[in-house]
Amino acid sequence: MFDPRFALPLISVFVWTLLSSNGAAAQSGSSVTSPAIEVLPSAAEIVRNINNRDEGESVTRTLSMQLIDRRGKIRERNTRGYRKYYDVDKHTILFYLSPKNVKDTAFLTYDYADSEREDDQWLYLPAMRKVRRISASDRGDYFLGTDLTYEDMKLETRVSERDYHYKTLGKSEVDGHECFLIEATPVDETTARELGYSRVESCIDAEIWMARRSRFWDIRGNLLKTVHAEDIRQVQGIWTQHKLSVENHKTGHTTLLTFSEIDYQSPIEDSIFSKTALKRGI
Repeated sequence: MFDPRFALPLISVFVWTLLSSNGAAAQSGSSVTSPAIEVLPSAAEIVRNINNRDEGESVTRTLSMQLIDRRGKIRERNTRGYRKYYDVDKHTILFYLSPKNVKDTAFLTYDYADSEREDDQWLYLPAMRKVRRISASDRGDYFLGTDLTYEDMKLETRVSERDYHYKTLGKSEVDGHECFLIEATPVDETTARELGYSRVESCIDAEIWMARRSRFWDIRGNLLKTVHAEDIRQVQGIWTQHKLSVENHKTGHTTLLTFSEIDYQSPIEDSIFSKTALKRGI
């Protein structure tokens, strides 16, 4: 039968033993601590850093495209593009140079920072001799045979804060670079249908705030395509992607984009970003 007279001495011995062992650990230079918990940046912080990344006030560049179908047949496109910021608004225009069947096709975008204002996009098709406005409901359509949508082309390396809710998922690695993994889900079903995506998962380089890989799921929740940015290096002090591959998992089609003759310093006339310039060409 347990004698309560022995309870106090037993407790005292236990406490003395515990204190002695902790003291010995301290003297030996070791300690008992909880494992460190790494605090990841919030999705809002990551998105802010992506969209605040220096892209230069303006840029001129050549963009070559290879459109590869599931049988390996390749079609090539060569374009010349211009982009310029007007305070926080962005204007972009792309002219097709070759081949002959798409030459003089042009695409113009006015990307407004005001979330209440709908962006403006126009496409000029020389065969029709007509400028067509791209509405918000069309922005999820694929751009001229590529695996990128009109919205993808407009955003370039940035992300939309008005169309998605974002969440930090953790960390990952792409091509040996440490990345933050974020998830974007459309703000509502209408937006999801317009964009053509139910979910986007992006690996954002933790040092230069650019997406090195993004995966897109269609509105039914099936993996649709993977975008992989490669050969990212500085041009005139600005981090710049030189290659972009887009693999469509549903169709087996691939788009390869190569950027060259990139110039952030030469001035660009404002008149080039107009519907008149769409028809006139370079």
